[in-house]
Amino acid sequence: MKYLIIGAGPAGLTFANRLLDLGEKDFHIIEECSTAGGLCRSENVDGTPLDIGGGHFIDVRRPKVNEFLFRFMGEEEMNSYDRVTKIRTAGGRIDYPYEANIWQLPVDDEVEHLKSIAAAGCNTGEPEPGTFRDWIKWKLGKKIAEDYMFPYNEKIFSVDLNSLGTYWMNKLPDVSFEDTLRSCLTKKPYGTLPGHARFYYPKRYGAGELWLRLAERVKEYTEYDTPARELNLTEKTVNGGEYRADIIINTAPWTSFKIKGCPDGFAGSVDALKYSSIVVRYLPDVEDDTVNWEYVPSMDYDYHRILYRNTFAEGSKGSWAEINLKRYKAEEGDIAFVSEYAYPLNTVDKPERIRLILDEAQKHGVYGLGRWGEWEHYNSDLVVELSMKLAEKLENK
Repeated sequence: MKYLIIGAGPAGLTFANRLLDLGEKDFHIIEECSTAGGLCRSENVDGTPLDIGGGHFIDVRRPKVNEFLFRFMGEEEMNSYDRVTKIRTAGGRIDYPYEANIWQLPVDDEVEHLKSIAAAGCNTGEPEPGTFRDWIKWKLGKKIAEDYMFPYNEKIFSVDLNSLGTYWMNKLPDVSFEDTLRSCLTKKPYGTLPGHARFYYPKRYGAGELWLRLAERVKEYTEYDTPARELNLTEKTVNGGEYRADIIINTAPWTSFKIKGCPDGFAGSVDALKYSSIVVRYLPDVEDDTVNWEYVPSMDYDYHRILYRNTFAEGSKGSWAEINLKRYKAEEGDIAFVSEYAYPLNTVDKPERIRLILDEAQKHGVYGLGRWGEWEHYNSDLVVELSMKLAEKLENK
């Protein structure tokens, strides 16, 4: 075929549907699971939907993405919400992001945080570090680092934080010392808003329903329960020649299959890619009336985030907690779902490793796409945008 698409998650489904929009029908999708959606799949638990890969929402900030997705699930089928998220602290809860809302802490804590931020390296002229742990202290000061950022990130990633780089820090809200001081004086937050400041969520379904609808349109081109076990770059084949294509679109983790026909350094770069796994556990008796989700840095809890689904999924009850697989201890009666591939880890050497992989693969007509194909912690709305653009670029060559 002209295109072989590995994976029927948001990236693969968007790419395939955009091909159809452009009049291209010579493509085939293989998906290792028995259903579509990837990390964004949902299951019915206790009578209401639960997103088994964690909370997945549609950001409102990309009009072209929304226009595309509303073709499959109309805006009238969704609710929109102003994001309300909290961080659990020793004395209660404050709004996210932490550094913009320390004015919500007791006055003595507020003073200690301000002193710590003022002494941070970015405010005293120290050179910017290149590793995550050192950078957090340099940017936010010792107090926020030790009370929040270090424990939270150790819980979510379960790795040495200085094995992570700093090139991905643009995902963090940008709040300067001046913004923090101004927020303490005026008792309101300053700085950039976090992602998903406003978001959509289906009224009657989990987030996975949207992707099932994209999958329905391309079902005659899709083969389920069919994992990619081997990719040969030079021959442009998958699974020992069972599938051959002019162009291969890989949305699956590069580490999940064998790669043949690759040059020196390619296999080593794939082996160097790291990721973390999560468990989503259903908590039937935990609810909140106002907060969509909460970040939990305390090591007293195994989960790093808890999502109160009753605040965005109509008619639902209970919550779900996200737990790094290394921290999870199964209990009798648990309703839990494991995602082996949850977060790509932004290790210090990842940019040059993934660049080598993507550049070399493209020489052979193989394109990495999406969270796992590009090994980036992309939200689904950005994945849709990138997938649409790649389909248009390749078809318009």
